[in-house]
Amino acid sequence: MATNITWHPSLSRSERQTNRKQRGFTLWFTGLSASGKSTIATALEQHLLHLGLAAYRLDGDNVRFGLNKDLGFSEADRNENIRRIGEVAKLFADSATIAITSFISPYRKDRQVARDLHAAKNAANPEDEPLPFIEVFVDIPLEVAEQRDPKGLYKKAREGKIPEFTGISAPYEAPESPEIHIRSDLKSVEESVVAIVDYLNSKGLLKLNSSDGRGLEY
Repeated sequence: MATNITWHPSLSRSERQTNRKQRGFTLWFTGLSASGKSTIATALEQHLLHLGLAAYRLDGDNVRFGLNKDLGFSEADRNENIRRIGEVAKLFADSATIAITSFISPYRKDRQVARDLHAAKNAANPEDEPLPFIEVFVDIPLEVAEQRDPKGLYKKAREGKIPEFTGISAPYEAPESPEIHIRSDLKSVEESVVAIVDYLNSKGLLKLNSSDGRGLEY
C-alpha cells in the first residue's frame, strides 16, 4: 500500500452539484442471478436520462470485461470485485452523477464496505456532506430465479459445472434493512422503476436547490 501520497485540493462536492444542477448518489442493486436487477437498473437509467439527469450503470458487462477482468469468482475475488465497484461508484457519485450498480454482491460485509465508503469524509474537502447510498434489494424466490434462468447458469450449477454459484453452492446474504425492497416476481419492470423514483423523490434526491433558494426540479 502506498504511503507517500497526499490529497490535492480540488473542487468541493457542493460546487460540482451546483454547477451540474443535480445531486450525486449511488443506487446499489443486489439480488440473485436472474432476479431482474439489470433489467430494472437499465430501465431506471433510461428513465433518469430522459429526465435530463446524468446517470450511469455499472454491471458485469462493463466491469467484469474491463476493470475487473483479472478477478475470478472465489470469495476473495468476489470481495475485491465489490470493493473496486464501490470505489468506482463513489467517484461517479462524487462527480454529481447518479451511479447505478447491478451486481449480485452476495455478502453483507462487502455491501457495508461500499456503504461506508460513501459515508466517509472527503480528505480534500472535509466539509462535504456524505454521499447518499441506497441499497435496492431485488428479491425473488430461488425457485422462480431457477425457472427464469435466461443464461442456463442455474442448470449448470445444479450439474456441478459452475463451482461457487450464488444460491446453489455459495451463499447469498439478503439485506436486512435495504432502503428499497422490490419483489420482482410481483412487480413489473415499470412498477419497479416507479417505486424507486418515488423513493428518490421522497428523499429530495432528484432536485437541487439553487443558491437563491429556488428549487431546480426534474
